[in-house]
Parts: sequence; C-alpha cells; structure tokens
Amino acid sequence: MTMRRLERAHVIAFGAVAALTLTLTACGGDSDKGGSNLSGPVVVDGSSTVEPLSAAAGELFMEANKDVQVTVGTSGTGGGFKKFCVGETDISNASRPIKNEEKQLCTDKGISFTELQVANDALTVVVNKDNTWVDCLTVAQLKKIWEPNSTVNNWNQVDPSFPDVPLNLYGAGADSGTFDYFTGAINGKEGQSRKDYNPTEDDNITVQGVSGAKGGLGYFGFSYFEENASKLKALKIDGGNGCVAPSVQAAQDGTYKPLARPLFIYVSDAGVKKPQVQAFAEFYLKHNDEIVKAARFVPLTDAQKTKATSELDTLKTKAGTK
Repeated sequence: MTMRRLERAHVIAFGAVAALTLTLTACGGDSDKGGSNLSGPVVVDGSSTVEPLSAAAGELFMEANKDVQVTVGTSGTGGGFKKFCVGETDISNASRPIKNEEKQLCTDKGISFTELQVANDALTVVVNKDNTWVDCLTVAQLKKIWEPNSTVNNWNQVDPSFPDVPLNLYGAGADSGTFDYFTGAINGKEGQSRKDYNPTEDDNITVQGVSGAKGGLGYFGFSYFEENASKLKALKIDGGNGCVAPSVQAAQDGTYKPLARPLFIYVSDAGVKKPQVQAFAEFYLKHNDEIVKAARFVPLTDAQKTKATSELDTLKTKAGTK
C-alpha cells in the first residue's frame, strides 16, 4: 500500500469510527459484533478503489474487536484474485466481477467463494480546472482518445472546435479493475487501450498530472474526484441519452452510462469458516450505509442490500456456519 493510500485510509477510517461509534452509542451499543470472543487475522487484498472502503470497515470492526487484525492490501483487482485463488487471503476486493480465467484458477486450487456487492461507483473523467472548452464528452469521443493505436494527442483532434492544446493522458494501470472496466465500457473490450499514456495504481499521480497540465485528462473512481474537487473538473458523459454528470443518484439509477459500476468483495468458503472473518463480513453488510458514507462511495440500493445479505447467508449455510 502506498503511503498516500495508507494515510487516506486512516483518515477515512478515523472519521468513520467516530461517526459510527456515536451512532452505536446512541442506539445502546451493538451486541452482535462479536465482542472480545473474536481473535485472529482477517486478510484482505485486491482493488485499490475498494481499499478505502474495506480499510474503513476494518478499522470500525477492530474498534469493537480488539483481538482481531484486519489487514487490507492493494495488489489491484487482478493481483488480488491471484492471491485469493491460491488461498493467501480471506477476502478479495474487486472493482469488477471476477473473470472466467480467474474463476478457473480458483477452481483448480479448490477455492470456492461468494461475490458480495458492497457499494456502487461512478468512474469519473476529469480535466484541468482551467479547461473551459469542454463540459461533456461522448463515449465516441472518449473511444477516439483511448482506443488502441490512437494517435490523438491534441484537444483539437477530439473536436475541431476545441483549442490547440496538447492532450496529456493519465489513467489506471493494466492490473487494475478500473482499467478493465473503463476499457470495456469505452473501447468495447477489457484491456484494449492505447499504451502511450501515464498508467498508475496511485490515483494521486493522476490528480497531480491532470491538475498540473492545462490539457490534462484522466479517470478514476468518484470518491477520488470528490476528494480532489477543488483541483479538478469532472466531465459529464453522453452515453447516448444526453450528458449526465457523475453523482450518487446517477450511479444508483443507471443514468450515468456506461461508467457506473458495482464494487465487490469476494469471500472464500474457507475464510467464512473462521469466526472473525464471518463476523467481519456480517459487520461490513450490516453497517454498510455508515461505512460507504464515511468512505465517500455510492450506497447500495435496498434491493442490492437484500441480495448481498441473502448471498452471505447462503455462503454461511454452505460453509456449515449457520
């Protein structure tokens, strides 16, 4: 985990702990969190996008369970599944659904799992604050910029009405679920992208790059834009039905197309058999609204919450812990 991510996770988690502690105190406590009877590690790795969410959940859970150690790594969605599917982790953070080849790796290694949606996100395309010529881009224009072998390197190549300003591109690295989702949604196939941009697993580098160049353009999760809204400008996206700005409502109701996405954790059968892992997963869902709000993501809908809770109950039954 980079130092910036570690600091950010602790800042978010501290605020979440304070807010949720007040809530739980006002409600007379939370008797089902496991208390001092729980101990041992909960090992989480995967998506850097989901990391602040799981880090906040982990800090909150450890406040109530002093003998549990929740660790959250950031290997990227793909890197996380590589660890998860060989049994190195209990839970894998993912900013996209697991791929067939990753499922096969898990199967080959005898790892069974359940997918639980824990939040929504709106991938956000950002430009420099001094960019006055564009407020909205179409999917076709984004594809023109980002498709494989694209030679677009100036804003006037995106649209002749745009000025003669060099285009400086920043985006997620190839091992990131954000990269997979963005390339699939914009270019039509996951992993297909021009290579001559500034790839990074640290969204702060994208913030610095785009804010430092008048012609800068990049993309990352909605929470990172909210954190840096004073430095960047978010573009509306036209997915075919007009320009729509990234927002909580647009991500939940599906109007922010095609860049609204679900965020997941994957819990292994072996993991949920450990009392501390099962309790953590239950806590993650039970207090999801507070956790998601503290980490500045887009909350689950009521239907999504019901589905996730049902899937966890099924996993517990399958693992023989219910």
